[in-house]
Amino acid sequence: MNILLPFRCLPAIVAAGLLSLTGGASAAGLRIVTSFYPIYLATLNVAGDIPGVEVINMTRPFTGCLHDYQMTPGDLVTLEKADIFVVNGAGMETFLDKAIGQVPRLKLIQASDGIPLLATAGVVNPHVWVSVTAHMQQVENIAAGLEQLDPDHAALYRKNAFAYLAKLDALRATMRAGLQNVKTRDIITFHEAFPYFAREFGLTVVAVIEREPGSEPNARELAQAITLVKKIGIKAIFAEPQYSAKAADAIARETGATVYRLDPVVTGPMTPDAYLIIMQANLQTLEQALGRQTTDAGHQTTECEANIEHPTPNYGISTSTIRNRHKKQEKISHGLNTD
Repeated sequence: MNILLPFRCLPAIVAAGLLSLTGGASAAGLRIVTSFYPIYLATLNVAGDIPGVEVINMTRPFTGCLHDYQMTPGDLVTLEKADIFVVNGAGMETFLDKAIGQVPRLKLIQASDGIPLLATAGVVNPHVWVSVTAHMQQVENIAAGLEQLDPDHAALYRKNAFAYLAKLDALRATMRAGLQNVKTRDIITFHEAFPYFAREFGLTVVAVIEREPGSEPNARELAQAITLVKKIGIKAIFAEPQYSAKAADAIARETGATVYRLDPVVTGPMTPDAYLIIMQANLQTLEQALGRQTTDAGHQTTECEANIEHPTPNYGISTSTIRNRHKKQEKISHGLNTD
């Protein structure tokens, strides 16, 4: 059973992810630092246009995923000047304890707080933002945390979050429709970035060639991958634009499969709509790679098609929830808050 929570209640949920809940923006303004690209995009949409609030990203935009990332002296300088540090959490920022130890006054928001996590062989997968629904919950958590830490701008954070959630909801609907009738639902990827995405849109990751990004498979692993692709009849292999496709190209040469690029949204332009644009491009890539079922006026839905489901993980978000929030926001903007 999904329990849909009013937006105003969410600060209590993310409270466990906050090191301090006191104080608002200082007279000099509020500086929010994010850990890496997808969290920057989410935070930018919530707080980027608010006067007196600055959003900057700690890592460079081409850093990619933060697996084994080591903080630099420049990173520490950035955090020392920050008021709030927004992170993905779920184990992505392995340097987090060090950062808090170096800057203990730093207020922390963990965007993945409360999101059910996937694990492989007991290792938690932190790539939750690649699921649109999970990313929506991250936006909720960020907005709720900022409301509580900076109450002077609470209404603006809430308003911005409502607007961005509506865009993400429309994106999710478009992607579900686009992937509903693809010919095959099996994919092979080169990084553990896509299990949340696959679960949301009814795809199956049958193999991951490189568990850690950029780590080339050895000869035995490459041979196993080639055998698997031939056995299953996979026609599309998905590499990532951030990393070398050398291994993917080698598998393609041996199997006749085609290499496509699927973007986990870890690098890109530092603009508010970047997540939406990258995900739309991913949809186009998947439609091309997986093919679409041909339909005509006399087409009858097959049992296989009827059984395809795209369940929304229980992250506490639905289209109706967003609509209700918009209605509530309209009342607030006209001085009719009924709380």
